Amino acid sequence: MAEQTRTRGPVLIDLATPADVTPATAPPVPDGAPDGRAVQSVARMAARDPSRLGRFLWIMSGALASFAVSLAAWNFVAGLLAANPVLGTIAAVLVGACAVAAGLIGLREYAGYARLSRLDGIHKAALSALASGDLTAARRVTGRLLALYRARPECTWGQARLAERQGDVFDADALLSLTEAELMAPLDRAARAEIEAAARQVATVTALVPLALADVAAALIANLRMVRRIAEIYGGRAGAFGSWRLLRTVFGHLVATGAVAVGDDLIHSVAGGGLLSKISRRFGEGVINGALTARVGVAAMEVCRPLPFAALPRPKVGNLVGRGLAGLFGTAASPDRPERKS
Repeated sequence: MAEQTRTRGPVLIDLATPADVTPATAPPVPDGAPDGRAVQSVARMAARDPSRLGRFLWIMSGALASFAVSLAAWNFVAGLLAANPVLGTIAAVLVGACAVAAGLIGLREYAGYARLSRLDGIHKAALSALASGDLTAARRVTGRLLALYRARPECTWGQARLAERQGDVFDADALLSLTEAELMAPLDRAARAEIEAAARQVATVTALVPLALADVAAALIANLRMVRRIAEIYGGRAGAFGSWRLLRTVFGHLVATGAVAVGDDLIHSVAGGGLLSKISRRFGEGVINGALTARVGVAAMEVCRPLPFAALPRPKVGNLVGRGLAGLFGTAASPDRPERKS
């Protein structure tokens, strides 16, 4: 008897999907404008204040680790001296050299903190002299700045002009404006160059490297290096811990003033960021990250600069990013071209 095969019909599976939802009526995938997420993430990380309990934990952990390492080194050297005096002596010399190196690093960090405090002290004295109109206080600020930049070759010409003209000025505002114009101009140019380089680096990495968190790491490293270089330009040589503390101060200033937010005017005014975000979201995101890096650089100038901006114009973020990204768009920016004033 021949075996008959039964033909199976179609199987209907109910997915419990509403009948009015179709591919044509489904909502589009949200694709907002780039917001500079990498730099804003770095800002939140750096500006966040550690809790007292967390600070106490880190201090006690460091003390415990130092005590354990010191005790282990002491026992190691003592045991080696008892077993073999020659090898014990070599170990003692090496441990002593490590201790000396650690002490020198600590002194360098302390010196970095002291130099940053010196800049902050001059800045506060200048603001006080401007507010009170005290010519004597203004002359003291000028003298401190001349002593600070005496060994800087780029300030030699400005120091000579200031020495010739400061005796003819009898007003605190005019004296500080003259000091700013003669001493701060070459330093401001060097700081702007650092900001442009950092903005270009962050924008390039964000646009070209597709790895996850690569843009955040690049933004953190570039901003940390930029803030440290700006501090060195104005006379503050911060070490590793001092640079991180300075970065936290700069980002705290930005977060407090709301300057880390991205607005529509920034997207459309900086190197065509709005149009680039339509062509390539990664490229538009890179431009916005570069613009936020420039904002961080301007804030670092305001924090590290010993004189507030008065006689010289405050750098514009659009100009900085436009000059920094000029090479990426096939145009060259002249280093001597003055910034546009808006």
